[in-house]
Amino acid sequence: MTAVLGCIIAHAQQNQEGAIDEVNILGRKKIKQERAEFKRHGQSVETLSEEDLNRNNPAAIDQTLSTMAGLQVDKRTNFGGQRLVVRGYGNDQKFNNWGVKAYWNNIPLTTAEGITVLDDMDFAYVNNVEVIKGPAATMYGGGTGGAVRFYTRPDFTKGISVSEDVMLGAFKTFQSRTQLNVADENYSVNAAYGHLETDGYRPNGGGLKNFFNVNGTVKLSKKDQLSFLASQAYSYEHTSGQISYDDYYAGIDNGNAAYIRKNAGTKIKSTRVGLSNTISLTSNLRNYTTLFYYNANTESVSAGAYGVTSSPNVGLRSTFTLKNECKDFENRLDFGAEIQNSVSTTSSYRFTGSETNPLQTTGMSGASYFKYNNNQSTYFVIDYLTYKPWALTLLAGLSANRTNYDRKDLYALPDLVPGHKDQSFNKKYDMAFTPHIALQKEWKHQIFNLSYSEGYNSPTAASSFITATNTVNDDLKPERAKMFDFSVHGLLLNTKLDYRISAFRIDYSDKLTQLLLPGNTSGQTYWANTGSQKNTGLELSIGYQYRTENSFIERIVPFVNLSYYDTKYKDFSIYDPKYQDPVTGKIVGKLMVYDHKTVVGVPRNKYAVGLDIFTKPGFYLVNTYNYLGNVYSDFNNSNLVKGFGLLNSKLGFKKSFNKWDLDLYVMGNNLTNQINYTFLFLGNNINDSDKGSNYTVPTDLNPGPAKAYFFYGLNIKYRF
Repeated sequence: MTAVLGCIIAHAQQNQEGAIDEVNILGRKKIKQERAEFKRHGQSVETLSEEDLNRNNPAAIDQTLSTMAGLQVDKRTNFGGQRLVVRGYGNDQKFNNWGVKAYWNNIPLTTAEGITVLDDMDFAYVNNVEVIKGPAATMYGGGTGGAVRFYTRPDFTKGISVSEDVMLGAFKTFQSRTQLNVADENYSVNAAYGHLETDGYRPNGGGLKNFFNVNGTVKLSKKDQLSFLASQAYSYEHTSGQISYDDYYAGIDNGNAAYIRKNAGTKIKSTRVGLSNTISLTSNLRNYTTLFYYNANTESVSAGAYGVTSSPNVGLRSTFTLKNECKDFENRLDFGAEIQNSVSTTSSYRFTGSETNPLQTTGMSGASYFKYNNNQSTYFVIDYLTYKPWALTLLAGLSANRTNYDRKDLYALPDLVPGHKDQSFNKKYDMAFTPHIALQKEWKHQIFNLSYSEGYNSPTAASSFITATNTVNDDLKPERAKMFDFSVHGLLLNTKLDYRISAFRIDYSDKLTQLLLPGNTSGQTYWANTGSQKNTGLELSIGYQYRTENSFIERIVPFVNLSYYDTKYKDFSIYDPKYQDPVTGKIVGKLMVYDHKTVVGVPRNKYAVGLDIFTKPGFYLVNTYNYLGNVYSDFNNSNLVKGFGLLNSKLGFKKSFNKWDLDLYVMGNNLTNQINYTFLFLGNNINDSDKGSNYTVPTDLNPGPAKAYFFYGLNIKYRF
């Protein structure tokens, strides 16, 4: 309490939230922000600048984000179906994201149910990314795996500018972006229209996206600032389906007929609006509040079902910052809340698997139509107490997290569907408290941080109910995580060289796993807590910027990002009702224990190496080699999936003259023709088999382009 009421120091959210690093850094541009966010969060953080995001096609966010130590991004389609995996956590789901939270300009992309869909996110409009690695529930609620924050920063360059970015190339891909930016000292407004279309590199793998975005900031006074973000999106990503491992290693990709025959894909029309206000209420009290609204109308055709969903989501995120100083102490107190509510409707109709009539359904007996009312709330308080003579800071935080679901079965009216059982239910998960404690020490240009943090991830609404038995899954518990993290962020060689070292141990308990229902012959499933998982790792990132004064080469920027993981299951067991006795050949069922087995989908080694060369005339060469090591796909560690490395390069010419900015480039991906994958079914989701498939063996893998492919781009900007 003394710390709360005592001496308090200034602090601002995001641009407003992050403390300004006073070091004059001669190295990479992103490091100043990265150090500030590392100090603010009190745990390992890494950022990507606009220059980093433009290493590849910005719309292919999986390639760019995966260069980070500790982060892997999977995807099921060309530019959709992304799955974020942070420090070996987040790959438990077949589809979408669960347990890793995402934000765009302080607007949660993760809904009240805890699900994150990124298909309708315009990544080409993003110019900054921040990743908090490991449990981040104290500040961001249900962030068991971490939090990924996307930003579209305002450009306050005075005047009016228009720009046109065009890219075309492999797989009949065409991408364009038209932008208008108007700015003065007190305001900045940007409007952009983006278009992306491709035939894709897989059969029935095409995609189409259209985005209209408006983003702006208005400084109402020295103490009051208003920001807004609005996005209208259309995304249609075709789905080719999974193939077998034999075809994958042979370089064969004919797609999966169960998907292709149905012209499978996901169509999303969405609207997202956020309004933020930053205001100094007193000389030492500041507030940053965002009101947001999101609605997505989704139409999905998969191998097994046709689904339609409308999911409006509304809420607010508000943070107060109290500040002051006295003598040798500084103190800052952050407290606030994030509250969301979603009232959605979803319907699903099962296919029979007919090859002659691929869209034939099983009728109303296999259909569902639900209305959900989902609520999620997080309340948090974080105190930073600094003893200035020692440059020593103690961070102590606590959050309270609550989730509840209410589902109404709209097919449960009497005699509407004969024989239909009412699947309405409500489920409330008890308030969960997650602490975060960190000790930070600054010495010269080095920041040392030792932290302990906890995470919380409640089950989704769908997993909280067992359809086959028509009962609420009352035994289900939320997942919890406990992390110890020691990280150092430093600058050497006159701040030209930056490095980050992190050693961590994360213990996940009450892991949630989808299981086959014992005795059920139709393959119906339910969710259960199956045990614990322990992720231990070491991450190392090094970057350097070498500048010259009087030579053809202006600067050379190499970097290396390394991840080493040791991930194991503990007290982890699953009942397999389809277990076959190896002697008799009979299906007998068995409790399978996977203690000390390696966690599925997590490699032992992962690294990225980059070498960028920029010249004074404007020519540049950007090179990235990204390697993902071997992984196991099954709990028993019997199927080892080979690792691969992808080499991408970008050769271009960038120059500003008079009022024009020009960027002309050619981009080559997978230049060494490596067989690679973009998505795996893992754990209890393996051995996927769909009616009408062209396979008689399981299909658990989505391949990437196995040959080199190229894009050509031109970006032009005119400043009035």
